Amino acid sequence: MAEKRYLLTPGPTPVPPEVLAELAKPVIHHRERDYREIYEQCLARLREVYRTEHDVLMFTTSGTGAFESAVANLTSPGDRQLVISAGNFGERWAGMARAFGADLVHTRLEWGETPEPEDLRSALAEAGDVRVVYLTHSETSTGVVCDVQSLAAVAKEAGALVVVDAVSSLGAVPLETDAWGIDVVVSGSQKALMCPPGIAFVSVSPAALEAASISTSPRYVMDWERTRKAQAKLDAPFTPAIPIVRAQNVALGLLLEEGLEAAFGRHARLGRACREGAKAMGLELFSPDEESSAVVTAIRAPDGVDATEIVEGLRNRFAITIANGQGDLKGKIFRIGHIGWFNVFDITTALAAVELVLTDAGAEIERGVAVTRALEAWAEHTPV
Repeated sequence: MAEKRYLLTPGPTPVPPEVLAELAKPVIHHRERDYREIYEQCLARLREVYRTEHDVLMFTTSGTGAFESAVANLTSPGDRQLVISAGNFGERWAGMARAFGADLVHTRLEWGETPEPEDLRSALAEAGDVRVVYLTHSETSTGVVCDVQSLAAVAKEAGALVVVDAVSSLGAVPLETDAWGIDVVVSGSQKALMCPPGIAFVSVSPAALEAASISTSPRYVMDWERTRKAQAKLDAPFTPAIPIVRAQNVALGLLLEEGLEAAFGRHARLGRACREGAKAMGLELFSPDEESSAVVTAIRAPDGVDATEIVEGLRNRFAITIANGQGDLKGKIFRIGHIGWFNVFDITTALAAVELVLTDAGAEIERGVAVTRALEAWAEHTPV
């Protein structure tokens, strides 16, 4: 019998059957009418999910490619730019800014801290004239979702463009691109947008496009203006990932049919259920025990247990894939993702397996306590 597999990482994430079915359709040409209609609808749906009236540019790449497009289009060598980081993906912003020759001001917080407006305000005051500020909305290496609205306001007060990594947050937690004054938001298909990896997106404000028009960093495939001009004609400058675009259009339709506010509420309840289940086992959370922690739950491994053993135990015994810690946190925490096509029974499946693996490792855990508490937490806040 084929093995039943469970994917509970913070990306890639499970894909709904309607989306998988779209992937199975014959490949069509990207300049024929049928594709153009799908493309137009997908771009419109992206603007709706982004909550922006401006262009959302599409690239055939991973989310990291969207990161690079932002840095390449907004950087001239020597530009002073600021990154505030508290995890692996904030560090990625810093690495890219350096690679493109920016005069980088890197404000590092401890992994697991939540960046606060005063942290950014102090860093900007000390740095002087900063042209671009890079923020990470959902830091999946730690489970922290920061208040990007307040951070963006501080950056705008200082006269900087605001660029936000929303690869894992878009569609999972509230994000108001235009209302919050965010110039650039990067995201990707494979997280809360419920699609396989392969395409990524960048929303661009008029101010960001103007800045890109005078930046001198080299770019070609990731050039915003080339892509913007093509999309204005319902074309792409290079062959797009046609099946992924078609699948993404279906997935966006499912998300909008559910409703963004309903999706945000569902993710918040999933996060709450996961946290409560973990605490019922006597485990210590690494990610904040807050409603904002709706993307991934990071949990400390018990004393004497390597998180790698937990991750491998779930995969080898139950075909359940969760995530280890990254960087210095590898072996110290494990992470259960709950963005995209998830319901509470996915969470209880993961928690039940964690119970079994930890019990076999010698931990004293009452069987079933995590599942019971998770279901109670879900029911306590489920709309009737």
